[in-house]
Amino acid sequence: MPHPPGPSGTPVVVGLDLGTTTAKAVAYDEQSRVWADVSREYQLHTPQPGYAEQEPDTVCDAALGVLSLAVGRARAAGASVNGVALSAAMHSLLALDAHGAPLTPALTYADSRAAAQASRLRGDPTAIQVGRRTGTPLHPMSPLAKLLWFREHDRDTFDRAISWVSLKELLLRRLCGETVVDASVASASGLFNLRERGWDAGALRLAGVDAGQLSRPVATTTVLAGLDPGEARRCDLPADLRVVVGAADGCLANLGVGATVNGIAACTIGTSGAVRVATTTPDTDPHGRLFTYALTDDRWIVGGPISNGGLVLRWLRDAVLTDLAETARDAGEEPYERMTAMAAAVPAGSEGLLFLPYLTGERAPDWSASARGALLGLTLRHGRGHLIRSAMEGVLLQLRAVVEAMGALQISPSAFRATGGFTESPLWLQMMADVFGREIGVPDRAEGTGLGAALLGMVALGTFSDIDEAAATVTVRDGRRPDRRAAEVYDAVFEAFRASSAR
Repeated sequence: MPHPPGPSGTPVVVGLDLGTTTAKAVAYDEQSRVWADVSREYQLHTPQPGYAEQEPDTVCDAALGVLSLAVGRARAAGASVNGVALSAAMHSLLALDAHGAPLTPALTYADSRAAAQASRLRGDPTAIQVGRRTGTPLHPMSPLAKLLWFREHDRDTFDRAISWVSLKELLLRRLCGETVVDASVASASGLFNLRERGWDAGALRLAGVDAGQLSRPVATTTVLAGLDPGEARRCDLPADLRVVVGAADGCLANLGVGATVNGIAACTIGTSGAVRVATTTPDTDPHGRLFTYALTDDRWIVGGPISNGGLVLRWLRDAVLTDLAETARDAGEEPYERMTAMAAAVPAGSEGLLFLPYLTGERAPDWSASARGALLGLTLRHGRGHLIRSAMEGVLLQLRAVVEAMGALQISPSAFRATGGFTESPLWLQMMADVFGREIGVPDRAEGTGLGAALLGMVALGTFSDIDEAAATVTVRDGRRPDRRAAEVYDAVFEAFRASSAR
C-alpha cells in the first residue's frame, strides 16, 4: 500500500470471510479505513444436479493464506494487528472422522440434494415445532435436512462420522485447535434452540445425532487465546494472535451497514437477494416464512432470502437480449447500463406488465422450490424496456413480500441500507425506495460482511462497548426517498403481484 491510511501504530482488526467461492481478509481500523485487502478464489463443485460442494481443505488453505497476507501487509503499512474476527456463509455441513479429517465435501447452502427430506419435514408437526424453536426454515439448505439425507442415502458415512461441523468450525479447529461453534452459525443449522442457546433435543432426535457429535456453542464475541503453534509457523502468523469466533455472514452484513436497531433493515441484491432486520428478542415466524438467527447474546437477525436477484437481469442479457448486449459491448458500453437506461424510460408499473422472477424456484417468504417464472399482461404496447423494468420490479416486489411478512413479528422497518452491485445504479435505488415506500441509504463501504466481522471483533476486544456503538461509525451516502406517485402505483402492483404469485 503506497500511502498508509492512518498514523503508524494504528490498531486494526482483520475481518476474515469464508464465502461460497472466495476467502477474503480485510484489515480495518476503528474508522473503517482499509489497511490491507486480500482475496483468493476457490471452486464451487456441482458434480450432479442439486449438488453444490466445496473441498474443505482447499477452503481452509485459502482462508489461512489470505489471513497471513493481510496481517503481513497491514503490519508493513504500519498498523498494529489486534486480532482477527471470522465470518462464514451459513448452512455448510461436513462429516469428520476420529482424527478430525473430513469424510465428505462441505455441502453448501446452495446444495439442494435434501429437497425430499425438507419437504417431508414441512409436513411433520414435530418438525414444524422444531423450526419455531430454532428459527431456521425447513428447507434443503439447512444442516438438519442434510443430516437426514446422509442418514437415508449415505448410511456408511453417517455411521462413521464422529462429528458434524461447518466449514468455519473446521477452520477454527485448524487455526486454534478449538472445537467450538459460534451461536450465529449454530442458529442457522436448524439444530440450535434460540432461547435456550444450546442444541435442541427435539432437532437432534429428528436428525439422528447427539450433542457430542456437534461443537460446543459459544458467544459470537468469544476470544480464543491464540493460534495452534504448528499452524502459526506454517502460515507465518504470530502465535499470540487473538481470534474472535465471529458470526454468520448475513448477520454480520447488518452490523457492517449499521443496521443493528429495529427501525433499519439491510437489503442486499447480488445474484440472489435478502432483507434482514435486527431485533432484541429471539422471536420466530409462526408461519415459517422468515429466519431468525443470532448476532450477539442480545441481538438477533430476522429476515428472508430470495433466490432470484441479479441473476434475472443476467438471464435477460444472456438468453433474451443477446443482440443488445453484443451491440453495447461493441460500442464500449456495459450492457447493464444500456438495459437500465431503457428501463428508466418506462413508467412505474411497466404499463401493466408483471414479471414473476422465479427462474430458480423461490425461497422467502413462500419457500417453493417448484415456483416458476412468468410474464403476465403482455400486449403489443410493451417493448424491451418494459420487459427489463418489469423484471427489476419483480425482484423488488419479491423483496417487499419478505418485508411484509415481517409484520407477523410486529417488525416494520422505517429505512433501509442497501448493499450489493445494484447500488451503483441510481434507477435500482430509486425503484427500491418507491417499491418499499421507505428511504434507502447506501453505506460508504460496499463490503458489509467483512467490515461487520471486524467491527464485532473490535467489540470483543474492547475498542467499542457494544455493537450499536460500532454500528454508529458506519457512514451512509446517496439517500433516496420514495416518489409519492410511484409508491402509490407500486402499492397496487404489489397486490397484483402477490395474487399472481399465489396461483
